[in-house]
Amino acid sequence: MAVSAWSEDILRLLRRMNNFYLPGSGRAKCFRFEIDGTQVGWIPPHVASLLTRYPDVFSPPHGGAVSLHHRLDSAGKRSEAVDAVLTSWRGEGSLSCLTGWRDEKYNVMQKFSDPPLMWMERAATSLFGVKRYGVHVNGYTVSESGEVNMWLARRSPTKQTYPGLLDNVAAGGLAAGLGIKHTLVKECQEEACIPAALAEKAHPVTTISYTYEDEEGVFAESQFVFDLELPLQFKPRIGDGEVQDFYLLPIDKVKELLATDDFKPNSAMVVLDFLIRHSIIEPDREPFYQEFVMGLHQTL
Repeated sequence: MAVSAWSEDILRLLRRMNNFYLPGSGRAKCFRFEIDGTQVGWIPPHVASLLTRYPDVFSPPHGGAVSLHHRLDSAGKRSEAVDAVLTSWRGEGSLSCLTGWRDEKYNVMQKFSDPPLMWMERAATSLFGVKRYGVHVNGYTVSESGEVNMWLARRSPTKQTYPGLLDNVAAGGLAAGLGIKHTLVKECQEEACIPAALAEKAHPVTTISYTYEDEEGVFAESQFVFDLELPLQFKPRIGDGEVQDFYLLPIDKVKELLATDDFKPNSAMVVLDFLIRHSIIEPDREPFYQEFVMGLHQTL
């Protein structure tokens, strides 16, 4: 099978979104972030050096790990102590990721099924490399002749992250205390004005997991993915202002767009998985089929 430029571009996307595991990454220089002896994240060196200013909150690095002070023996105490540090950093203005402070709490735990060990401000999670979870919805239509089209959103130019790029019809982070299906319905209503009764028909189909690093820290993320077949006559509408427009595009055009810089990277991964599951990408015709599947489902 000949390798197309599209396939090469998609492979580069997946490598970029999993660059924390590639040779030459900063992983070897990071410190494990541990709570009660359980690793919950990765702390980059530039963050670890800042933690030494707070000996009542963080213990000195030992054996390649940074842990919380032993007196912080409950989720509430840990959360309040760390939040005070983050609030101080926010005031100093030296960490760019904290300019996007959201007042949104994310649970911190080793596995999704574990009880939370603490919570942390969403904007700060990359500083500690803790796992972040979200929900993404593939909104699509199927014509009477079987043709598949997909609804894409274009993000608002004022979004804190990836402004103006193409995105799934609805998506959002999983905040502490909120369920997956609840988040799905909420995001569908708020972003695309999809009624709850319709949003609840979405089917959970998979998770997409990856870990990448950039100048702001380590991003270990897992997205719960849902497919939602929308009625042919339905048209999403702009809701809370996080989206500037919606487009209904043939699935071949959507596939083409995945390999461009016009698509939010993790949302492109969600659509790539859709193309694989719906046999739009097939192993007999795609030489990187296995690499695609592996790149979408990395262990955090």
